[in-house]
Amino acid sequence: MADFPKTEKQFADVMHECRTLFSQKLHDYGASWRMLRPSSLTDQLFIKAKRIRSLEIKKTSLVGEGIRPEFIALINYGIVGLIQIEKGFADTVDTTPDEALRLYDEQAQNALQLMIKKNHDYDEAWRGMRVSSYTDFILTKLQRIKEIEDLEGGTLVSEGIDANYMDIINYAVFGAIKLKE
Repeated sequence: MADFPKTEKQFADVMHECRTLFSQKLHDYGASWRMLRPSSLTDQLFIKAKRIRSLEIKKTSLVGEGIRPEFIALINYGIVGLIQIEKGFADTVDTTPDEALRLYDEQAQNALQLMIKKNHDYDEAWRGMRVSSYTDFILTKLQRIKEIEDLEGGTLVSEGIDANYMDIINYAVFGAIKLKE
């Protein structure tokens, strides 16, 4: 039987690491991300995922940052994406750091609850996957988001953008866990 409590703790530890960085960036930049329109946020996630894939293939980084920090960025931008879906984008920074952290915590908790449910149903399958597969799945989810954005949300049978953001967050957490083990 898989050790689900271990996964829940590892997930929570990564989310705490992400929240700490998010809070520090809130201090430095405020909630400047509130100005990101959906397509810009998707492109930001895309460049992070493409960089991970590039580093996985090239096996070297010329700017010194490795793959794990990019997974952390994907988690934080995924949470920002969920907040933006809920609130819409703004023309100015309209959210205090305290409010941003409250919204962040709400979405992080939702991601944790979804992971717990999926991890139960999939019986820890993520542990047998390669980190490069998480990267490819994230890129696939981002392509789907781009298509949904281009369709202006008019899908026939697909999950929405929010479900894709949640999957990106979960895959990125799994990548961060595996790269730390």
